[in-house]
Amino acid sequence: MNTQTALRPTPVRNASQRPERVRNALYRFFATDGDIGSLILRLTLALAMFPHGAQKVLGWFGGFGFKGTLAAFTGNGMPLPLALAVMAAEFLGPFALVAGFFTRWSAFGISLVMLGAALMVHAANGFFLNWMGKQAGEGIEYFIPVIAIAVVLMIKGGGRWAADRSIARRFSGNGF
Repeated sequence: MNTQTALRPTPVRNASQRPERVRNALYRFFATDGDIGSLILRLTLALAMFPHGAQKVLGWFGGFGFKGTLAAFTGNGMPLPLALAVMAAEFLGPFALVAGFFTRWSAFGISLVMLGAALMVHAANGFFLNWMGKQAGEGIEYFIPVIAIAVVLMIKGGGRWAADRSIARRFSGNGF
């Protein structure tokens, strides 16, 4: 290695660029328009996911509750942090979606959980839901529109009446 190259100082970025870049990234993360379609998708996804989270955390709708679900997940080889993340995404994600708070993050978490469930558990049962009771379990049919809704929310944001819009306004001005 050339000694001149080794001793050359690394260029220092302008310190004022960093906060501007962070502010812009936060603005893009929270920014959303007033689209009513995004509001409808946000509330629909929350409505579809809440019972699943309530089963896992509260034991409602025939679920195992927090301890039972955690035991089932970890007993099947799922690492404890992942089991907790799955339960949080399914239970807390719908509340965040209703408020339009961290919409993209909530939708991302839900999409990962649904993709994992579809591929690791339900793909073996085929495509269709078990309407007639003739399959070993449920197929992946339910997961396709749920994941699609989550992806749209990740792209567009929460839309009308989303708390994210207020947060984005905070990062759109000159102040941080």
